[in-house]
Amino acid sequence: MEIIEGIVTAAPRLSNEHNVVAELLQRLLYSVIPQDWGIYQRLGVVLERSAGLYVPDLVVVPRARLREGPECRTAVHDTALAVEITSKSNGNHDRVTKLHGYAKAGAPLYLLLDSRRSGRPTAMLYGEPEHGTYRLLCTAEYGEG
Repeated sequence: MEIIEGIVTAAPRLSNEHNVVAELLQRLLYSVIPQDWGIYQRLGVVLERSAGLYVPDLVVVPRARLREGPECRTAVHDTALAVEITSKSNGNHDRVTKLHGYAKAGAPLYLLLDSRRSGRPTAMLYGEPEHGTYRLLCTAEYGEG
């Protein structure tokens, strides 16, 4: 369950394609994050300012922060990267609502993997949050370097 703009929302069931994309990204991320950080699937991220609770597909967090905090969730300010992978039922939440929510909460990086964007699967990395808005740092079609 997630709390998006004050509304309790059931997270969609994940398809095999969705799980494969998450797993492949997780493999890549482990090669570039510090040894004492972890990549967690479906860990709740608390957005204090909006009283929201998002459950990103992947989140990168220092391992020690999980040992200190409440069970099954972490604060948005402890995250280094939140990743959402769109599905048919939640694409607009990921593209609009969560993009704005993470930026407003100050999450440093938001990676949106959008397999349904104009028929071409696209990865978009957002960062430098300011006043509830991110700057688009990089865009690439799946499979590009």
